[in-house]
Amino acid sequence: MKEIKQKQEYIDKAQSLFDEGYACSQSILLAYGRQFNIDERTAKLISANFGGGMGRLRQKCGAVTGGFMVLGLAFGNTDPKDMETKLASYKKVRELNQMVEDIYGTSNCVELLKKHATEAEVAERKHHKIICRRVVGDVAGLLFDIIPTPNSLPFDVTQNVVMNIENTQEQKD
Repeated sequence: MKEIKQKQEYIDKAQSLFDEGYACSQSILLAYGRQFNIDERTAKLISANFGGGMGRLRQKCGAVTGGFMVLGLAFGNTDPKDMETKLASYKKVRELNQMVEDIYGTSNCVELLKKHATEAEVAERKHHKIICRRVVGDVAGLLFDIIPTPNSLPFDVTQNVVMNIENTQEQKD
């Protein structure tokens, strides 16, 4: 029962952030960011341009790409030669994408809009309440199912994030 409550908290948090006006991608990353010790400002900036199907290009759904970012934090590689971790992380991305496609028939923004909202509703920005909010909630819930609890992750997430930051700093120097 506790796990169901925790899952619902992630769903509610992501949908609440979306209702505040954050992009779908931001809503997902922000809902999970604290679990991975990523600061809120960084999470907002990293995920800002992925809403609307990648900067309103209407390509891959922003909630799904936000989910991909979270999966990178949970399962991504920090060593460029670590192909095993990289490929395992890619498998998680495909898993999430397939789950979304199983629910909606697509993970493409424009196709989601065509299936669930009229052109007039999109023009009036009503699609957010019709379909986008629902996808944000579903992706948040699916991520909860895919990602183990922080204590059972195969590595120290804090260390993973710190190593990524240190590697980025080294590359700049």
